[in-house]
This record gives sequence, structure tokens and C-alpha cells, in this order.
Amino acid sequence: MAKKDYYEILGIKRDAKPEEIKKAYRRLARKYHPDVNPGDKASEERFKLTTEAHDVLSDPKKRKVYDRFGEYSENLADAHARGASPSGGRAGGPAGFDFTGFDWGSAAPQGGAGGGSSFRDIFADLFGGTGKDKEPPRPQPQRGADIEMPLSLSFEEAIKGLTTNITVNRSEQCSRCNGAGDIGGPVVVCQTCKGSGQVQRAGGRLRFSQECPDCAGSGRRRTPCSLCKGKGTTPKTETVKVRIPAGVDTGSRVRIPGKGEGGRMGAPPGDLHIITNVGPHKYFTRKGDNIYVTVPITVPEAALGAKIEVPTVEGKAQLRIAPGTQSGQRFRLRQRGAPSLRDPNARGDQFVDVQIALPTVISEETKELLRQYAKSNEENPRVAMGLE
Repeated sequence: MAKKDYYEILGIKRDAKPEEIKKAYRRLARKYHPDVNPGDKASEERFKLTTEAHDVLSDPKKRKVYDRFGEYSENLADAHARGASPSGGRAGGPAGFDFTGFDWGSAAPQGGAGGGSSFRDIFADLFGGTGKDKEPPRPQPQRGADIEMPLSLSFEEAIKGLTTNITVNRSEQCSRCNGAGDIGGPVVVCQTCKGSGQVQRAGGRLRFSQECPDCAGSGRRRTPCSLCKGKGTTPKTETVKVRIPAGVDTGSRVRIPGKGEGGRMGAPPGDLHIITNVGPHKYFTRKGDNIYVTVPITVPEAALGAKIEVPTVEGKAQLRIAPGTQSGQRFRLRQRGAPSLRDPNARGDQFVDVQIALPTVISEETKELLRQYAKSNEENPRVAMGLE
């Protein structure tokens, strides 16, 4: 019978510490456990080998015998105690173990001294065992998750700010079990993971396992609370008063403390975050805290200069047009932009681009005046481009 290398079976180094041995065994036992792989003979055999290797390497006395002779048996243990070396034993060689007559109740060969940990203890350590073997872990205080909600605003509402009421579907700590998810009682198999401690999750075309959230990977739990069904929180629909400050823009976040999901075991609830989405304006365009607008002016206003009214986000304002203003020229109105969220006493500027507008209907008298103007002002604005 070929000897078995227990270190290789567990995938650990020969100088591995007890914690590393236990961690490797947990990982492999969960992977190859018959309940996880029903009907898979190869996985069942691998699970038995993994348990066999853990039984020897997790016991300091058995491990010393194995490290010396390359295998473990009661005879070798007796020889080790006497300081003898049985014939055929090779210290440090590949491990061997006769699995015939293996007792799954004691996890030791028949007739063994029973010094190692039992399979029942190992199973309880991995999967929660029974209520007598191991109690499932108690939930710890956990802050509630945050909630994000979008809120659509008009351009004017974003500039001026507003106070409104919104309906939030959130949760609160269960009043019956105080967020524990249970009220004591007997330990039962977790129905979420069916006792395996793992749940399957899909990520695109891939499926992967992760720790069961309801039993914390133990596979067992106390009888769930009948009010919250073991979740520790109960659903709640609440109307929340929200104040949106002046100056928000698309993507701004407004935090409302304590209006997120409920916490567990006395921990505080999460926060509510309002994500604003600002609609467009007919005239104004916003870049940061600055506002941009295009205003038409007449030919005489551009040529002779004028004082005109222009719109701003807070009403009308006077703008002086200098004589000889060109189409597309930009003017600046200081402190007429959007309020700053960083500094409540500051705000951006407004920039006015003027566009010269020609009359759509020209009378014969006006045409004659323009002809006379052209004769007395033979200026070619295309000369700078080398054009006639």
C-alpha cells in the first residue's frame, strides 16, 4: 500500500504551524464534503484523506511519530515512545495510514488510544455541529448600510435650493430580537445554506461560493425570530424631510444622517445619500459655479454702445455694451453665478456672450442708409485673412 504524504494532501509545508494546518483543513473539507458534492466518489475519497491527514498532523504526538517514521500507527507510536525504530520505517518519508476499519465516530483506527480529536469534534468545528457540540456564533453589533437615492431638480431649484419630502423604503432594527435575528431557543440547521456554511452566488457566467450571511459560515443557527425572519431588521417605509442646499449640481451628494438601513445589536443605522440630477435651462449653461448665457444685440447697439438688460439666475441685471462691440464678445458679471457649496458666502460669476442680430425685414429707406454707410466706410474685415 503506497504511503501518503499528509503535508502534500493538505497543501502545506512540513514546518506548518497548527493554525495553518487547521486553516488548510477547513478549506479542503468545505470543498470536498459529501454534502457539497453529493454522489461524487472522488470528492468523498479526497474528503476522507483530508480528514485522515488532519487527524494526524493536528495531534502533536501523532505528528512527531509521522515526522519520524513517515507514517503513523499505534505500533509506531509505541516504538517512538520506547525510542526504537521499527524495521521498514523511514523517517521523513512519505506518509502512510491504514484506513481499514476507520471509525467515523472517533476518527481513529479501531483499537486506537483515542488521543486525537474525534471526527464529530472536527465536523462541529467546521459546520457548527449540534447544539451540544458547538454553539453558533452570536451576531456582533453592525452599523446599518447606507442608502443612495436619486432626486431630479430643475435648474432653478438647484440654484436656489429647496426643502422637500421624499419616501424612503428602508429598514429598522427588529423590536422583538433587538437585531440578533433570534430570541434564543434550540440550535437548528441553517435553511439558507442547508448546513454547509456556504451559499452560491452568480457573477455573470461564473458561480462562486461565499460565507452564508445568516449563520456566519457555521451551518447552524438558533431558531430565527418570527418577526424579522432572522434578518435582524424589519422593513419600514418612511417620509423623510430633505433640505437641498443652494448651488447643488448634477452628481452632488446630500447626506441625511441616520436614515439608511437599520443597524443590528444596538449599532446605529446607516445614512441616506441623495444624488441630485439637475435638468437643463432654456438660456443658461453651467460650468462649475459659473453661469454662461448668450444675449442678442442690434447693429446700432454694437456700433454705438448701449446699456441693456440681461437675464441672470436671480433676475435681471444691467450690462453696458461698449461702442464697437463685436459679435461673440464676452462680458463678465461678478458674483452673479451659482452659490458655492464649499463657501456659503461665495458664488461664481456670470459670463454674457453677445451676438449681433440683423433685422429680418429691411425697408428701402434702411437699405439706402446701409448703401451710403458702405460707401463712406470701405472697410474689408477679411483683409487680415488675405481675402478681398
